[in-house]
Amino acid sequence: MRLADKIILITGSGSGIGKATALLFASEGATVIVNDLSEDNGKGTVQEIEAAGGKARFIRADVTNPQDVDAMVQEIIGAYGRIDVLFNNAGISGVGALHELEVEQWDRIMSVNIKGVFLPSKYVVKHMMEAKSGSIINMSSCIAEIGLGRRASYAATKGAVLALTKSMQVDYAPYGIRVNALLPGTILTPFVEDYLRKSYADPEAGYASLKTRQLSGDLGRPEDVAKAALFLASDDSKFMMGSPLYIDGGVVFGKNA
Repeated sequence: MRLADKIILITGSGSGIGKATALLFASEGATVIVNDLSEDNGKGTVQEIEAAGGKARFIRADVTNPQDVDAMVQEIIGAYGRIDVLFNNAGISGVGALHELEVEQWDRIMSVNIKGVFLPSKYVVKHMMEAKSGSIINMSSCIAEIGLGRRASYAATKGAVLALTKSMQVDYAPYGIRVNALLPGTILTPFVEDYLRKSYADPEAGYASLKTRQLSGDLGRPEDVAKAALFLASDDSKFMMGSPLYIDGGVVFGKNA
């Protein structure tokens, strides 16, 4: 029980990596606050946690809306008195070269992927500062370290999250707060499955193409990232500060011959 009695907020935990992480964290003894825009998905995650004997609570909030985020954090503090871990997982993808993007598309992905990390951190961190402890996990991506075609907006946001993580760590280290980033490769989430169906006449051929990016020869699974998040949330990573943790199947540091 590496997270026994911890109060943990995971944004965007109604599906994909967030859901897998919520389930794992609850199995390790945490009380998980499930946040998502989709009430059905969020409550579904809570139901699965409770069915397995875990503890969870759903709060619907838009991570780009300061009033929503402030109210969510106040509800958690009112109910539990603290937040031990914040996992800024909520995010969306963006596809297109720079000249192809509409201004509205650019603004939307910037808002969700960067403001959606800023706002939860802003409202949670002051409580961690008072407690002089806490772990913040920010969802970046291996795309912050590499070039990938037609991903300009997404890459820009994930590079920003990685830079933000390092600066946050400098500011909050004196308060006993650790801030680290996850950098996944391509993970087989519902979003990627939908992307394959919509973007390829033959989704299986598209899947085969995506697999060639990784030295592992396959895509990662949400559970792979969840296990890395568990490491950062727990005391096992107590000497990691401001660090990127790669779960990318060898995308960044390897190259097929």
